[in-house]
This record gives sequence, structure tokens and C-alpha cells, in this order.
Amino acid sequence: MVDMESSDKLLWFIAGASIGATLAVLFAPQSGKETREYLAEQARRGRDAVGEASHEAFATGRDLFEKGRALADEAASEVIDRSRRIFES
Repeated sequence: MVDMESSDKLLWFIAGASIGATLAVLFAPQSGKETREYLAEQARRGRDAVGEASHEAFATGRDLFEKGRALADEAASEVIDRSRRIFES
């Protein structure tokens, strides 16, 4: 289940990756090509993390929807059964 704590962790991960990439560009004694490769790798990691979190959120939403549907069906059945009993009395 994706909750606020997971969302906060993802936000901090993305912020950390961005800060790390910025510092790498400013202070790394790498060539432009190496720096671009590093930034591309960091962007890929961030994209993967966001993708994973969105899949988890989707799965959680689907599970909650199914639970809600089951509860609504159960409640509707109970109301129908009560109505029948009252009508038949």
C-alpha cells in the first residue's frame, strides 16, 4: 500500500538524486560525456522509482476498489433481504 510515508520517501529520493546530480556537475572532474552519462543514469533511476511507486499506487487503488465493491454488494444484499422479510411479514 502506498501511503504518505512512501510518498515522502519517493520525494526525498528524487530531491536527493537531483541535488546529487547538480553537485556532480559542479564539482566532478569528469569530462562532459562522463557527466552526461552520470546524469542520464540518475534520471533513469528516478524514472524507475517513480514508475515503481505508480504501479504500487495503482495496485493499492485496485485492491481498495475491489474491497469497496464487495462491501457495497454485501450491504445491498442485506438491504434487499431485510426488505423482503419486511414485505413478506
